[in-house]
Amino acid sequence: MVARGTKRGSYAVGRERRERILAVASQRFFEAGYSQTSLAEVARAVGITTPGLTHHFPTKQHLLLAIVEHRLDVAQGMADAASGEPDGIRTIQLLQSISDTIASDPALITLFVLVSAETADPSSPVHALFAQRYERAVEDIASSFEAEARAGAIRSDLDYRALARECIAVSDGLQLQWVVAGGGIDLSGLIRAHLDRVSRLIAID
Repeated sequence: MVARGTKRGSYAVGRERRERILAVASQRFFEAGYSQTSLAEVARAVGITTPGLTHHFPTKQHLLLAIVEHRLDVAQGMADAASGEPDGIRTIQLLQSISDTIASDPALITLFVLVSAETADPSSPVHALFAQRYERAVEDIASSFEAEARAGAIRSDLDYRALARECIAVSDGLQLQWVVAGGGIDLSGLIRAHLDRVSRLIAID
């Protein structure tokens, strides 16, 4: 019994440390630049040794990818936890909530855009990660819209899979523009304006 408890405690400590590493690295990469930040600097900021950090993340690329994957997990978790009646606004509200969460963390936006550039290389682990996550996101959003359509809350004559891809493309494209503009655009506001137009498109006259 003691051994099992110790094992669970060690796991919890390891998970907490991993999350701390991700949070600190995200901020360091954002403030100083990914190329200019070393694993040793991240380890010192966390309060551990470099070998202690590489136990969790063997290379800086592994660390960067884990940061972005964590962000994708947060968005997916919000989608998985979403509930409520198919009332015609449920999906739009979920998309806005996810967008607001993304916009609240400038560091993750910057790192997401940095990592996404690697998706063009089929041999990159980023390509496989993004391909899998995009397909799941499209499926989840489309399914949510379609459930509302079946309930008679929104139009049933639209291609909701295509609309799901459009919503994702607008969000990701605006994040790129936000980075290029040095944060000088209202990311949440622009995404909200797009979702307002989608709301009018899907509404039953």
